[in-house]
Amino acid sequence: MTKKKPFVLRLQPEMMKAIEKWAADDFRSINGQIEWLLSESLKKAGRWKKSGAEKKEED
Repeated sequence: MTKKKPFVLRLQPEMMKAIEKWAADDFRSINGQIEWLLSESLKKAGRWKKSGAEKKEED
């Protein structure tokens, strides 16, 4: 399991409320929702290199 790096993220209150609702709708934590959003954006932009574990999960 890879270690995650913590950092501070400042968001406008309206954006935070929208992410909270979306996370609840998808049965995710807010942190999980933000990670999902970032990973989807990186994949879409072609900037995400999959690790060996992620490649195995798809097979």
